[in-house]
Amino acid sequence: MSGTYFPIWRKVDELEPGQVVAPDEYLPAGQTVAMGIQHVVAMFGSTVLAPLLMGFDANLAILMSGIGTLLFFLFVGGRVPSYLGSSFAFIGGVVAVTGYAGSGPNLNIGVALGAIVACGAVYTLIGLIVWYANSRGNGSAWIEKLMPPVVTGAIVAVIGLNLAPIAAKGAMGSGSNFEAAMSIMTILCVGIIAVFTSGTVQRLLILVGLILASVLYWVFANVMGLGQAIDFTAIQNAAWFGLPSLATPQFSLSAISVIVPVAVILVAENLGHIRAVSAMTGQDLDKYLGRAFVGDGVATMLSGSVGGTGVTTYAENIGVMAVTRIYSTIVFVVAALFAILLGFSPKFGALIHSIPAPVLGGVAVVVFGLIVIAGARIWVVNQVDFSDNKNLIVAAVTMILGAGDFKVSMGVFELNGIGTATFGAILLYALLNCRASKH
Repeated sequence: MSGTYFPIWRKVDELEPGQVVAPDEYLPAGQTVAMGIQHVVAMFGSTVLAPLLMGFDANLAILMSGIGTLLFFLFVGGRVPSYLGSSFAFIGGVVAVTGYAGSGPNLNIGVALGAIVACGAVYTLIGLIVWYANSRGNGSAWIEKLMPPVVTGAIVAVIGLNLAPIAAKGAMGSGSNFEAAMSIMTILCVGIIAVFTSGTVQRLLILVGLILASVLYWVFANVMGLGQAIDFTAIQNAAWFGLPSLATPQFSLSAISVIVPVAVILVAENLGHIRAVSAMTGQDLDKYLGRAFVGDGVATMLSGSVGGTGVTTYAENIGVMAVTRIYSTIVFVVAALFAILLGFSPKFGALIHSIPAPVLGGVAVVVFGLIVIAGARIWVVNQVDFSDNKNLIVAAVTMILGAGDFKVSMGVFELNGIGTATFGAILLYALLNCRASKH
């Protein structure tokens, strides 16, 4: 019933080919579990890659993605199908404030965690404002005015451009020809999966490509002795079940000023994802936008408070829904519980941390490049008119500020390239739009 906080889910006994399963419907138990596991597999590659690139515990990231998804489910009243995974928007800021070298545990993780918690708090506040505005019938029109497609597309693209040096450095490794060759091989593996496969394998191109590249690395390094062999000792010694490594936040104003602007990026991401799900389901989900922001913000605060990454709604899972046409929110509860189970397995975490650095570097090149293209896709889908000088200037300036890592420092307050580009895009558009509206 529409008057209840949670919907009254209806069971779909027999799933016909091409049939749409609505958010307030559910499948038989076996199909629901299978779909939930598929959603975990879909988000797995990116959710694990993000913490590895920041020196965070991958086990904890998986665990908190599950807990965060359950929190999101509760805040939106089980009405918005979505999975929360590790956000790549935090990587640039985390690397900047911690000085992370790119491999092994991040020894300065505390200052990043404090900033992630602060970012989640700001994000939650934005969500509360939108939630209140929706309750008053004012909607979220003001967000669209601040962040139209030309702005959101530029901001998303800037994340990938700003991270490009990190990906290139990881792909080059120590500079040996073997490591560079393995990174290129990884890129080719992902590309081959993306182009020459179909169905589920193609949708899991990052995960399957990473596994294939790791197997090939093992053949060349462990069997043929051409490079540093993969050490399986940690996997053998790890327990099947146990707690992941927790960490305590440290609150530094300078670190907070660098990472808090990511909240604006998360708003743009979440807005785009909810609009995409609305289009696919044929339901108006805008009225849950504020609640979705709050759920994501609280999940980010909780994750950061124990040592996890910031989280966001995941496009990978939206892609799975688009293909399967199954939007049941119950499926995401199952997915979250399965992720939590994986998070409590140290052996699973040791397996993740055994992935060779050149393989991670190659995957990073692909993933960060895809982020750039995702921003460009926002322009294409929304038919942004670049013959309009206003749009042209906003996009051009934003790209250079982000890619060049343009920093602004005022005492302890500092914005890195992503933060400067984010606020720069919003303010520049507002200024030029004001001017244009007078003519």
